[in-house]
Amino acid sequence: MGRLRKKGQAGAAKNYITRSQAVRKLQITLPDFRRLCIWKGIFPREPNNRKKANKSSTASTTFYYAKDIQYLLHEPLLQKFRDQKVLEKKISRALGRGDVGDASRLERNAARPEKTGRPPYTLDHLIRERYPTFVDALRDLDDALSMLFLFANLPSTSSVPAKMIAKCERLCLEFQHYLIVSKSLRKSFLSIKGIYYQATIQGEDILWLVPYKFNQRVVGDIDFRIMGTFVQFYMTLLKFVNFRLYNSVGLVYPPKFDQTRDESAAELAAFTLEGTHTVMTDTPKQLTSGESDQAPDPATQEAVNKLIKKMKETDVDGEDKAGTADDADKEDEPTDAIDKFEPSAPGGDILPQPTDTGSDTGTLFANCTFFLNRETPRQPLEFILRAFGCKRIGWDAVLGDGAYTTNEQDPSITHQIVDRPIIQAAMEEDGNAEDNQTSQKLASNQRIPGRIYVQPQWVWDSANDEELKRPDLYAPGAQLPPHLSPFVQNVHGGYDPTIPLEDQEPEGEALEDSEEEEDEEEEGEDDNSLAVKKVETPVNDMDVAETDEEEVDDDDDEEPGPFGGFSEGEDDMEDDDEEKEEDEEDAELAYQRDLIAELTGQPASQKASENPRSKAKAEARKKLSAQAKDEAEEMERARGMLSKKKRKLFDQMMYTNNKKSAEDEKLRAKRRKLEKQKARKPVA
Repeated sequence: MGRLRKKGQAGAAKNYITRSQAVRKLQITLPDFRRLCIWKGIFPREPNNRKKANKSSTASTTFYYAKDIQYLLHEPLLQKFRDQKVLEKKISRALGRGDVGDASRLERNAARPEKTGRPPYTLDHLIRERYPTFVDALRDLDDALSMLFLFANLPSTSSVPAKMIAKCERLCLEFQHYLIVSKSLRKSFLSIKGIYYQATIQGEDILWLVPYKFNQRVVGDIDFRIMGTFVQFYMTLLKFVNFRLYNSVGLVYPPKFDQTRDESAAELAAFTLEGTHTVMTDTPKQLTSGESDQAPDPATQEAVNKLIKKMKETDVDGEDKAGTADDADKEDEPTDAIDKFEPSAPGGDILPQPTDTGSDTGTLFANCTFFLNRETPRQPLEFILRAFGCKRIGWDAVLGDGAYTTNEQDPSITHQIVDRPIIQAAMEEDGNAEDNQTSQKLASNQRIPGRIYVQPQWVWDSANDEELKRPDLYAPGAQLPPHLSPFVQNVHGGYDPTIPLEDQEPEGEALEDSEEEEDEEEEGEDDNSLAVKKVETPVNDMDVAETDEEEVDDDDDEEPGPFGGFSEGEDDMEDDDEEKEEDEEDAELAYQRDLIAELTGQPASQKASENPRSKAKAEARKKLSAQAKDEAEEMERARGMLSKKKRKLFDQMMYTNNKKSAEDEKLRAKRRKLEKQKARKPVA
């Protein structure tokens, strides 16, 4: 007979532990338990059977793995929490005795960790424990960057101290400096939530969100204690990552920070980067705000020059001995061209092509000098321009310190970014008027010859496409092209906003859409005619028959062609080359023919048959309907030959494809409607 096991000592009852039991076992408070679980990466678990895990109790509670709680018993932070609790008890006991001096002394010591007060604790060992390799830390950097950039833009409150905000902002700016130096930034997208950035660091794609520089309103229904716990861990993580990244490119960490320039809103310019002795001086000078003054050792440089000269001589001798080489050997030589992925079938999906990770993307704006108007967002523009190679960026003095130039009339400026038409406040004739924030240095609507004026979207679209876009499409006051997300991959057969509508819509889709619009227009015209008759009936006292006869006579007199009378508005229609306008004209002609046929007593079918355009459309619709019917029958026959299991998979696949096709059709119909509205607008 086997050994008997007692109830609650095996299975789910032993594998899971409730939160209250875990707190009692660790002998810490509930807030400390929450912080410890967040820092250690331990989260609640859901058992398969809550009743068995809770030992037949039906109370609602939170469960954890018992092994995770057992693992927390060896955490060094537990002793730090207990020492802090002991200190708080001492302070409360002193206040209970009425010894205010002793309590204030303990509080002062607790605020100064270097004294014998509250013991400080760090999270460095948790970073090394949770991320064994540096790549693991990079993979978990998305949420950390989004949270830190969010707290860097928050206003200081009682729950969010100013020191935490300043530290988050400093760490974020240090990370941005690394992206500028290493040219790791790849894409960016302006969305409603904020600005998305994507960087590639050591082969890992990191995507984070940066909110806009608006005044944030802190509401009271947010638990900033939990968020502050995450931020405290993320600050330690980003500090480790920045240290490793700076060393990888030969920069000293932390960079020198100028508090005075930072108070003048210099931001990126408040840091001075310095290179180590293992890197050439031109590396940190490329894109950093502070340049290194270190120079290579003369003796080392001389030895390197001799070695390079010797290698060149050996290369020349080798070429002379080789003489001529075969064509086959030349083909095997490595080239700088990048292999391209092409689909094996003509209708296959478009594969993402490999990109050159050299310095081409990082030097996109290297030959440009920008000036930012005061209404443009300076911080994101400065970051993305410097990340793609621009070294000379100027702006107005009111936007902060660190500009290349504050003179808008500087002749070295090649591009000026404006977000509204140039408007100048009128200055007094005597010239004694004081300059204010709404006035500019140029007169009203004045442009400097030779300078390119673009809107901010030009910078993002150029960076995403890795080429300078046409500036005339982004001129001030112009209707901007759509700003598409660079993170969405286009699928073959789906809707692509960059391709003309005629090249991607299926056969007959535009014909069906025009037919629906014609039906809607006819219904609207019928409603309008009924409304006109209702209004005119009580006003006119004339006989209805006489009125109809007069209208028939007028129509017969004014009939210019074989189709009968035309409305006066048809003379103002545009060219018949466009298919959309032809559909409208056909609907108008058909409506007029029906009216004339009704008044003259002729059947409407005879008049309708006289229009060759209507005949062609009717034949096309019949052909498309017959083709669709044949395809449906063939698909049903093929489906009947499948097994039950494969038929179910086939139905699921068809459901997903039809759903995606319906979404794409809606997008194409919306675009078709917008293009039709644009075509109807009169040209100024």
